[in-house]
This record gives sequence, C-alpha cells and structure tokens, in this order.
Amino acid sequence: MPELPEIEAYIAALEPRVVGEPLTGLRVASFSLLKTYDPPADAAVGKKVESLSRIGKRIVFNLEEDMHLVIHLMVAGRFHWHPPGKAVPRKYGLAAFDFPEGTLLLTEAGTKRRASLHLVVGSAALDALDPGGIELSEAGTEEFKAALLAERHTLKRALTDARFISGIGGAFADEILHAARLSPLQMNTNLSDEEINRLFLAATDALERWTAIRIEETGDGFPEKVTAFHPQMAVHGKFGEPCPVCDTPVQRIVYSSRETNYCPTCQTEGRVLADRSLSRLLKDDWPASVDEL
Repeated sequence: MPELPEIEAYIAALEPRVVGEPLTGLRVASFSLLKTYDPPADAAVGKKVESLSRIGKRIVFNLEEDMHLVIHLMVAGRFHWHPPGKAVPRKYGLAAFDFPEGTLLLTEAGTKRRASLHLVVGSAALDALDPGGIELSEAGTEEFKAALLAERHTLKRALTDARFISGIGGAFADEILHAARLSPLQMNTNLSDEEINRLFLAATDALERWTAIRIEETGDGFPEKVTAFHPQMAVHGKFGEPCPVCDTPVQRIVYSSRETNYCPTCQTEGRVLADRSLSRLLKDDWPASVDEL
C-alpha cells in the first residue's frame, strides 16, 4: 500500500502537471470506484485544479467552486501519467483524469477493487472523509502518546491505525519499530515514557527521510513501480537477510496476506516471535531464539 512518503511523491509529481489546469475529462471505467453520486462525477469536468492536498493516505484534488476529488489508492491502486487521451486499460484500469497536457490513469492490480473516488463539495464534506489520525509532522510527543495509547493494541497495529496516527502502513511501521528497537508485538500500554519518546522520534524521522528519498528518486519524472519495498530499507521485505545493525538474519511473521519483518537481536532481546502458521506446523522444531535459528 502506498504510504505517506509515496503519497507525497505522487503529489510532488502531480503539482507541476495539473495545478492551475482544468480537468477536461473524467472517465470512470470501474463501477465500484465511485463512492458518491451527488454531485455526479461529470460535475468536476471543466473545473480548474486550485491545489493538491492529502488526508492521511488519500490524495485530494481541490477544484474550483469548493469541489474536491478524493482518491484512496488502498493496497494496489496506482497512478500513471501519459500523453493526453490515453485509453483506460481494460484489465486493471479504473479511471482516467484528462488534462490539457496529459492523462492521469488510475489502475488497480489484482481482482479485488478497493480503491475509491469521492467527489464532494465543501469543507464539511471533505472533513467527513478524514479518518482522524494525527499528522506526525504537526504533533508533539504528548499528542503522539495520546494517539498511540488511544486503544490497547500491539505496537504494529497501533502505529498503522489511521483513526489515531496518519500515513503509516505496514512497511514503514516495520522500519520505525526497528529504528526504535521495539518489538512489533509489544503492547502499547507496556511502554515507558522513554520508549514512547524513542518511538516518536523514530517515526517522525522515518516519514521525513523517506518522503525526501521518494521525491528525490522521482525527480522531474513520475513515480512508477511504487511498492512497499525499497532496497535501502532495514528490515521490511528483507526476510533472511542480515540486519544492517547487527547482522542477525531478519525474521518475519506472516498472517493472512500481511507480513511483519523484524530483527530478533535489535528488537526482541534475541527471541524469535511465533509465526501463526509456520510455528504451528513446526511445533517443537520452531526456533525460540537467535541461537536456535
């Protein structure tokens, strides 16, 4: 799923291409994409894009007459910039946003259609789409603490709950927890004030640093092949590879379609966390520590 750094990279690439330009066409190819009907989607056509903004992981096209196109890419949604009039791909295409200088395609890989498009009018309707999480770039330690402890959860889940903390998904949660030297399965209510402060600093640094990396890598181009993995990441997507801090092989927990990566030495005091599926299969053969790996 594109997280805050990827969303910011999309916005940085789109701003010079669409801000100040009229939306000359809106072609919605997937019935499931459009979540609003009043006003109709065609009402946005002809309106000039005044600015772009972000609500959590949603990208907002702020149009004339206080009209807003709000797009949530979810897990597999992606943007692609093409010359004007590019056709919407049959298999993965969801919509096309036409501008004088190009067409922005919205696609979604896989069979599940989770991406969404809302067209709303007015600030109240726009605010209603905000899940409510704090922006770490605007928050202090106490605000972060309140958001982190709003409900009792593991740290991985607490960090990725958009109702309380904005913009973080599974990939950057892994990176943040590794930098903070905390277990993804530790309960948020068990943290000391020092650990909360360490986690806050790790989170703000990771989002700021990775946003800069994503934007710099794109340059004057447009973000393509946007994935949750990056070679410079410390643990996410690095199962079996050496931790860049201590050389311990990175471990993972897989549940359903979600994966958590961590370093046992840096984060769990040498303990190998039980994988819900594999540890049940191996039972007594499941390694309980780094020494048994």
